[in-house]
Amino acid sequence: MAELSAELKEKVAISEQPTVEQQQSPAGENGATPASTSSKNKNKKKKKSSGAAADKPETEEKDAENAPVKEGEDDDEEDDDDDENAAGATKTATKKKKKNKKKKKTAQTEPPTVPVSKIFGNKIYPEGEICQYNEENLWRTTNEEKRALERQTFDQYNDVRRAAEVHRQVRQYAKRTIKPGMSMIEIVEMIENGTRNLVEANGFESGIGFPTGCSLNHCAAHYTPNAGDKTVLQYEDVCKIDFGVHVGGRIIDSAFTLTFDPVYDNLLAGVKDATNTGIREAGIDVRLCDIGAAIQEVMESYEVEIEGKTYQVKPIRNLNGHSIDPYKIHGGKSVPIVKGGDQTKMEEGEYFAIETFGSTGRGFVHEDMECSHYARVYDAPHVPLRLPRAKTLLNTINREFGTLPFCRRYLDRTGEQKYIIALRNLVEAGIVDEYPPLVDTRGSFTAQYEHTIVLKPTCKEVLSRGDDY
Repeated sequence: MAELSAELKEKVAISEQPTVEQQQSPAGENGATPASTSSKNKNKKKKKSSGAAADKPETEEKDAENAPVKEGEDDDEEDDDDDENAAGATKTATKKKKKNKKKKKTAQTEPPTVPVSKIFGNKIYPEGEICQYNEENLWRTTNEEKRALERQTFDQYNDVRRAAEVHRQVRQYAKRTIKPGMSMIEIVEMIENGTRNLVEANGFESGIGFPTGCSLNHCAAHYTPNAGDKTVLQYEDVCKIDFGVHVGGRIIDSAFTLTFDPVYDNLLAGVKDATNTGIREAGIDVRLCDIGAAIQEVMESYEVEIEGKTYQVKPIRNLNGHSIDPYKIHGGKSVPIVKGGDQTKMEEGEYFAIETFGSTGRGFVHEDMECSHYARVYDAPHVPLRLPRAKTLLNTINREFGTLPFCRRYLDRTGEQKYIIALRNLVEAGIVDEYPPLVDTRGSFTAQYEHTIVLKPTCKEVLSRGDDY
C-alpha cells in the first residue's frame, strides 16, 4: 500500500508540471495565452471576410484560417481596411455633394406659369428655323463682315427669341386645351394670362404684343370678344388664333387655325403651304410682289369639299403680311398674297410677318360687327381735346400701351370705366385708329397661318417656328 501511494504521488506531480510549449510561451494580457489570441484573431478574420469580402471563394477563406498568424498582423490589416473604408466613404460623400450641386432643369407647369427666363437659366434662348438665302445671296453665309455684324446685334435677336419661346409654349398649351364648348372670353384670357406669366409682363419692357384674335368662320381677322360677349366655340367652327408677344418692343406675330371637323383639313393645308412658300421666297432684295405671286399659285392649287360641294381655296386679296418695327405691329411695308402690287424690295435687318389667309368665299373682306381692336396712331400730330374724359383716357393709353394695339378688355383691366364716348372722340380726332372685324361672305370659311421672320446679314431666321407648325 505504501508503494502504491508513492507511485500515485509521482504521477500527480508529473501531470502538474507545465509543458515545454507552456514554459517557452509567456502568458498574454489578461492571462490569455497566444493560442487563445490566435483563435480570437481567426474569429475577427472570419467576420471581415463575411462582411467585406463575401464574394471570395470558400477555399480562400479556409486557406486564410489555416495560415499561420503573426503577432500584430491582424491589427495592421484591420487598420488598412479602416483607412480604405474611410477613403471610400469620403469619395462617396464627394460624389453626392457634386450631384447635389448640379441644378435640375426647371420644368414648365400645366397651365404654363413658369417664366421662360427661369427655364433658360443662362438667359440664352433657342434660335428659330435657320434658312439660307437663295443662290445670289449665298455669299453672305461665310462673309466675315456680315458675320461680325450679326454678332453685334445678338442681344436684339436674343430678346425676340425670348418672345418667340413664350409664343411657342403658350400656343402649344392652347392647342391641347381649347375644345368646343369653351367661351371665346375663356379662350383668349387663358392665352393672355399664360403670355403675361411666361414673358414676365412689365410695361414696355415685355408683355402682350396685341389683343388675341379668335376670329370664327367667315370672320378672317381682328375679332376678340369684348366684355359680356357670350359666343361659344362649336365643333363645326373654324377658329383663327392670332396673338403676339413682345420683349423690348420686338414683336412676335404668329397665328394658326384650329378645327375639330376633318372636313376642313384641305383648307388648312392649303393656307399653311402658302405661308411656308412665302417664307421660302422671302429674302434680301426680293420684290414683295414676287412673293405674292408665289403664294397665290400655291394656295389656289388646293380644293376643299364641304357638304358635297367643292371650293377652290382663294387667297383673300385685301389682306397682307407686313413688316414689323419696334413697338409698331404694322411697319411701312406690306407683303401681298396675290400677284401684282408693290415692287418694293425687302432689306437686310428687317422683320416681317409672313401671313396668308385662304377662303371658300369671295376672297375679299370688309369691316363688320362690333369693334374691339384699337391702336394709337404712331406719328399722330398734337390735337387739342375739348373733352376732359378723352384726355384722361389718352393718358391711360399712353401709359399702358403706347403705340401697341389694345382692346376694350385691356382698358377694363386698367380700371377704366364708361370710356366708349371718350374712345370714339379719340378716333374721330385721328389720335387712335380702330380696327373692326374683317369678314368674307356669310357662310364661307376662312383660315390663317403666320410666322415672324428676320432677314439677318448671313441668313434668314423663322423666329416663331415650332414643332407644331
